[in-house]
Amino acid sequence: MSQEVEYRRGRHMFSAMHVHLVFVTKQRRGVFNDEMLRRCEDIMIEVCDSFEAELREFNGEDDHVHLLVHYPPKMAVSKLVNSLKGVSSLYLRKEFPGRVDQAIMHGPFWSPSYFAASCGGAPLTIIKAYIEQQRRPT
Repeated sequence: MSQEVEYRRGRHMFSAMHVHLVFVTKQRRGVFNDEMLRRCEDIMIEVCDSFEAELREFNGEDDHVHLLVHYPPKMAVSKLVNSLKGVSSLYLRKEFPGRVDQAIMHGPFWSPSYFAASCGGAPLTIIKAYIEQQRRPT
């Protein structure tokens, strides 16, 4: 079964860069419900759009969210993460004051840490073998 890879095209480049992100609420507080997760997804779509990135997949549980983002090579993942967490925190606190109780969740909404892993494309062993098999000039 073959998968078609979608490449971003620039004037002098082709790229297919994806990152899997996981954000956890501060102290793993279970604040999300379905409505809040839907709004969080909408916010994160808008943030990704402003970075010329695309939110390909989103889901979560009561205390964390998972994102799959297709992003351009000029973008630093850390800057995207800071914006995603900052903007979503601002809007979620404002729009869901009953669920995000300030007395319990004072300070940051999200934990300062996050998970990020590049994904997609061929496994590293295949890429390594491909590079090793190149015909090196003598």
